[in-house]
Amino acid sequence: MLNYEIDPSLLNRHVPPGTALDSFQGRTYLSLVGFRFCRTKLLGLFPVPFHTDFDEVNLRFYVRRKNGSEDRRGVVFIAEVVPRLAIAMTAHVVYGENYRCLPMKHCIQRGELRRTAEYQWKPGNQWCKLSAQTVGNPARPGEGSLEQFITEHYWGYSAQRASGCIEYHVSHLPWQVWATANSGFEGDAGALYGSELGAVLHRRPACAFVADGSPVIVFQGNRIQ
Repeated sequence: MLNYEIDPSLLNRHVPPGTALDSFQGRTYLSLVGFRFCRTKLLGLFPVPFHTDFDEVNLRFYVRRKNGSEDRRGVVFIAEVVPRLAIAMTAHVVYGENYRCLPMKHCIQRGELRRTAEYQWKPGNQWCKLSAQTVGNPARPGEGSLEQFITEHYWGYSAQRASGCIEYHVSHLPWQVWATANSGFEGDAGALYGSELGAVLHRRPACAFVADGSPVIVFQGNRIQ
């Protein structure tokens, strides 16, 4: 997870109706995230042959929405890349998300002292790459830390063309994280994300870490106005 401080004005047009940009200590963040879906099941019950294990890379930012007395902290995806068309189409229909199907590959190496994770995707003629190398041992993010802010958003929001947005709940245990060394992005970010956001990704991340992941449940979405 590569996390970049960003000018909020660059994200305003992506903020779904009914939500507001979330911030950490007055700063707004954009995250580039690579991970593996493993043993995936539709509705938690039905594995789809040849579509249970696959990569995803997404570009996301953070919002919040008031629901009565509850302050829901959520994620908005600007673009989500997966390697299979059926996955992209299903996610677009069910959650209204901006999925793209592109060639992808990954490499994860586990050593005694460190791990290296690398995800690649190809939006045009050139491969893009997200990579990080861990240092030390994993641990739960400290209370009130930026790592906790990034990893503990449990709602998703997707703006709809007609009106309003779709809100869905995402449930998982808090993740442990590793600090990283030699983390970063390489490639033509503007080809997929546009020139302004692409320029942000070519900066040095404000924070980068690797999370251990966990079982995740994504609940059915509901339209809100």
